[in-house]
Amino acid sequence: MAEDNVVYIGNKPTMNYVLAVTTQFTKNPSEVVIKARGMAISRAVDVAEVVRNRFVTEARVKDISISTEVLETKDGEKINVSSIEITLAK
Repeated sequence: MAEDNVVYIGNKPTMNYVLAVTTQFTKNPSEVVIKARGMAISRAVDVAEVVRNRFVTEARVKDISISTEVLETKDGEKINVSSIEITLAK
């Protein structure tokens, strides 16, 4: 899958990401991947549900993948951060 079909979730309002996912579905109607880490995971789930229930009602959750990534802080300390990938498909 091309990296164009990926929407990274951050700190912006939920509806900004809903618009991004909906736009991706208009460009390539097969599938879109929503990715988030840490505190943004709950926002990613919200985005997926709003898209499925209100905007692209024929979309379904194809796959959900969770993992832990090891990141290095500015001080050189290593920390574990949870991450999620939600694949929506028509």
